[in-house]
Amino acid sequence: MQIGTILGIFLLVVVFVFAAVILSVLAVWVQAWGSGAPIKLYNLIGMKVLRKVPVTLIARARIQAIKAGIDISSDLLEAHYLARGNVVNVVQALIAADKANIALGFQQAAAIDLAGRDILDAVTTSVNPKVIDCPNPKQGTTFLDAVAKDGIRLLIKARVTVRTNLNQLVGGATEETIIARVGQGIVSAVGSMDSYKKVLENPDNISRKVLDSGLDAQTAFEIVSIDIADVSVAGTSNTANVGAMLETERAEADKKLRQAEAEGRRAMAIAQEQEMRARVQEMQAKVIEAQAQVPLAIAQAFKDGHLGVMDFYRMQNVMADTSMRESLAGGDEQAHKKD
Repeated sequence: MQIGTILGIFLLVVVFVFAAVILSVLAVWVQAWGSGAPIKLYNLIGMKVLRKVPVTLIARARIQAIKAGIDISSDLLEAHYLARGNVVNVVQALIAADKANIALGFQQAAAIDLAGRDILDAVTTSVNPKVIDCPNPKQGTTFLDAVAKDGIRLLIKARVTVRTNLNQLVGGATEETIIARVGQGIVSAVGSMDSYKKVLENPDNISRKVLDSGLDAQTAFEIVSIDIADVSVAGTSNTANVGAMLETERAEADKKLRQAEAEGRRAMAIAQEQEMRARVQEMQAKVIEAQAQVPLAIAQAFKDGHLGVMDFYRMQNVMADTSMRESLAGGDEQAHKKD
């Protein structure tokens, strides 16, 4: 009798617990069934009891999708929740994409959400493009600093309009990459201009050239337009004419180089002059040495009988006559100089 009583109590408790569980999900089941998004009762019980999934969240997300014309099974929503995904965000993103005629499936949206990207914001940006400042003022830089071929520095601010590229949202580069690429493109485009005046006259040439460079490759965005918001010549306090400054420094360096070369040539000339003087002294010494050999040669000629006394006197007369002529010629030159 006691065993039957205990068994009866146990069955009563089981029935009571089962009834309580059914009652806890019955309202959700009725709501889903009445909204045209039915969920099987045992699925709701399994979610609540076994998998600890909020049945209200799953049911409302499915109802929202069904009412928008998108059929998403409760199993997919439950699986995404168990994967720590944002079910509501994914459903709202799918509805927004469907209304905007953007091809976006649940699996792709779930993958983007699980990758840590805000899928709803991505779809919103794809429908309504947003504007990015280049450079980013939050990084402490207000203007891009570019220099044209004539050396004039220009300060440029651009605004980039982008829309989300859903196909490359997973693994694609972020806004920082877009800002860096656009900044690099603008600096390069200005640097290719012959004069800063061309940039001031037609800023759209810069934006068009940058836009045609395909800067949005491998990024999560598609560049819609690049607009030059502000362009101005750098102030004189910031050395506006970099080209003039560089030319001045180059001229100063060339001047010092030429001075050094001239000083080197002067030193070489002085050294060469000293060398010539030394050679003159050397030649004079050789002349004196040769002259000292003349008397010895004459004496040797007398001794050997090759030179007579009359020959010696005639030679002396010739030498005296030559000396007199040289003296007279020297006097005439001095007289002409005085005249």
